[in-house]
Amino acid sequence: MAQKRYLMGVLVSMIVLVWAAALNGAGLKPITPKEAYDLVRKNAGNPDFVILDVRTPDEYDEGHIEGAINIDYYHPGFQSEIKKLDRSKTYLLYCRTGNRSGSAFRLFEELRFQDVYHMEGGTSRWKREGLPLVKK
Repeated sequence: MAQKRYLMGVLVSMIVLVWAAALNGAGLKPITPKEAYDLVRKNAGNPDFVILDVRTPDEYDEGHIEGAINIDYYHPGFQSEIKKLDRSKTYLLYCRTGNRSGSAFRLFEELRFQDVYHMEGGTSRWKREGLPLVKK
C-alpha cells in the first residue's frame, strides 16, 4: 500500500513537471526555412504576424525575407527595442546562421512573448534551399 502511494506521488509529480515545462515554452517554436516560408505565405498581409530580421542593416540590405523588419542584434538598444514590441503578435525571428536569432529567441522567451518562431539555419540555409530573398 505504501509503495502504491509512493508510485502515485511520483507519477503525479512527473505529470505536473511535464505540464509546467510545456506551459513555460508554450508558443516558442524552432522551425525550418521551408516551414518559415510556408508560414510567411500563410500570413501575408496579417498585421499580427511580424517577420523580424536581427542581422545588421548591411546584411539586411543584401537580401531579406519579404516583409521583414530589421532590428540589429548588435545594436546597444536591441533589448529595449524588443521590450517595446507587442507581446500579443506572432513573430518569426531569423539571422544569417541562426546564432543571433537563437539568442533573440531566448530573450523573447524570458520576456514571456507567447507566439514566436525561430528559423533554424538563418538566411544561409534559406538560400541553400532555394527560397527567395528581396533587396531594398
